[in-house]
Amino acid sequence: MPTATIGDITVAYDEMGSGQRVLVLVHGHPFDRTMWQPQLEHFAALGFRVVAADLRGYGETSVRPGTTAFETFAGDVIGLADHLGIGTFVLGGLSMGGQIAMECYRLFPERITGLILAATSARAETRAGRAVRHQMADRLLAEGMPPYAEEVLLQMVAPGNLLAAPDLGHDVMTMMLGTPPAGGAAALRGRADRPDYLATLEGATVPALVIVGSEDDFTPIADAELMHTTLPDSTLTVVEGAAHLPNLERTAEFNAVLETFLEHV
Repeated sequence: MPTATIGDITVAYDEMGSGQRVLVLVHGHPFDRTMWQPQLEHFAALGFRVVAADLRGYGETSVRPGTTAFETFAGDVIGLADHLGIGTFVLGGLSMGGQIAMECYRLFPERITGLILAATSARAETRAGRAVRHQMADRLLAEGMPPYAEEVLLQMVAPGNLLAAPDLGHDVMTMMLGTPPAGGAAALRGRADRPDYLATLEGATVPALVIVGSEDDFTPIADAELMHTTLPDSTLTVVEGAAHLPNLERTAEFNAVLETFLEHV
């Protein structure tokens, strides 16, 4: 497992492939970099250099309790790219990772040549939504990850997909249970205060791919459609039968859609 010192933390990351075409992938909450393993393998085999890291507070990257602002996450992504000698790259993220990708584009648009926004939304939290994020952060610190992970598994992965692929449910639970509560709580507090990204998307000058699962309770298709219509140059794909993790629930379809998009970036 390679690591990099980025500011005040040690970042754990995976890298596969080589070449000038670079794809950087950002995981969501409460997961880690291993959620992108099928994409690392597939796109490295196609000649891409693919990088996926654990966000601060997740997986094997350093935990900093308190609140992790999205601009901090974005700085970590760019810091790792600098460490690896990567100039410009296509940036993709799922759920919270998609919002971090939008924050990266807001702050560092010159570094990004394309955006992949999966199972995510661009709107800022409502007042009620902010309260829920903070309450969940407190709950993770008080109870740990197991109660939360058990509650949300059937929303992360569509029930039919869990029945068809029991190993998938095991892998998703392993990622969630492996998330340090302090790291997840810090991210939730930062997520509660994230900005609205619609203006950022409206001014985007790079092509974008918006992906959402047809069974996703966390990300309504309407949220994906809003991003699609706001972005000047975007493609929208609804992955039938997938919930919140289309890259794992429908890997072949997800990879095919992403492959088509990358051919035109």
